[in-house]
Amino acid sequence: MEIILIGIALFLAFGNGANDNFKGFATVWGSGVLDYRRALVLATLATVAGSLLSLVLAQSLVAQFTGRGLVPDAVAAAPTFILHAGAGAALTVFAATRAGLPVSTTHALIGGLLGAGLAEPGGEMGYGALANLFLLPLLASPLLAAGVGMLASRALSAGRVRRPDADCACVIAPAPALGAQGDGGLALASVAVSPAPTFVLADDAHCRRQPGLIARLALPDLADRAHVLSAAAICFARGVNDTPKLAALLLAGQVMAAPTAVILIAAVMAAGGLIYARRVAETMSRRVTRLDHGQGLAANLITTVLVLLASKFGLPVSTTHVSVGSIAGVGAAAGTLDRTTVRNIALAWAVTLPMAAALAWLIA
Repeated sequence: MEIILIGIALFLAFGNGANDNFKGFATVWGSGVLDYRRALVLATLATVAGSLLSLVLAQSLVAQFTGRGLVPDAVAAAPTFILHAGAGAALTVFAATRAGLPVSTTHALIGGLLGAGLAEPGGEMGYGALANLFLLPLLASPLLAAGVGMLASRALSAGRVRRPDADCACVIAPAPALGAQGDGGLALASVAVSPAPTFVLADDAHCRRQPGLIARLALPDLADRAHVLSAAAICFARGVNDTPKLAALLLAGQVMAAPTAVILIAAVMAAGGLIYARRVAETMSRRVTRLDHGQGLAANLITTVLVLLASKFGLPVSTTHVSVGSIAGVGAAAGTLDRTTVRNIALAWAVTLPMAAALAWLIA
């Protein structure tokens, strides 16, 4: 039974990595900042770093995904309960990954816990806890991300209208200014120097013509670096948020200690992303919407902040929901949203929880 549980947990971790690892870098690849292979490697490294740090930052999420509070403690303690829940979630995530649809492993796990709990003798669900601790954060997070994304996109558009040609930032040395002083009818020349260098935001040609140029920085290059860093931050945040949920399967079954479980889950998540992430990456990067560098950076920053805040307060939000919500919000404000793709993703989200619950119930 322990070997089967470990196998199911690792199968779910593999599917999670394949479905989720690349999501932070979807805007980076989609906007052409990096090619697919480089983006995938960076996404995997950032995810592994977040997974390892989850031992410190997100311990409260582990307790929530053992089933306690959703089902009676006696049911949650049964080894078959967590095995059935993990199997239902794993099959659901893997099926969605095969179809190239970005779904929530969190939703799948909740569905698996629900179906496995209903199948156990005396399995009564705590529906109040299900709604307050799980469903409300999961439903509210993509709407919040989409709203913030639309506002960010409009702010970016307004900034481009005000400074359409500003693509360079430069620092100009203090310029001496000649003046004159009178002393008994004798004019003496004096030189006054401005107290600090001048910062100029303009087009590249204007910056190059400035006398006393100290430093010049191309804004597109700076934006690209910030974009990649924001993508890495999303993958890091996802590792922090998702790894404890998957490790909870092993901890609830009491098959290994927490550090071992986290390291093992992190390694298999990384493998899943490296081997099988391409289909979901295509959907996230190329089909939802086409973003430029600034829009992609804005969407990534929104996702990072929301996911890290949720992890800090123990709210089981889905990185998928937040990431897709922010990208869709930015795309909707820009008028580039592919509504058919978004509708298909939304349908997959709606099916994830009941499908995982049904599979877990049937397996039980």
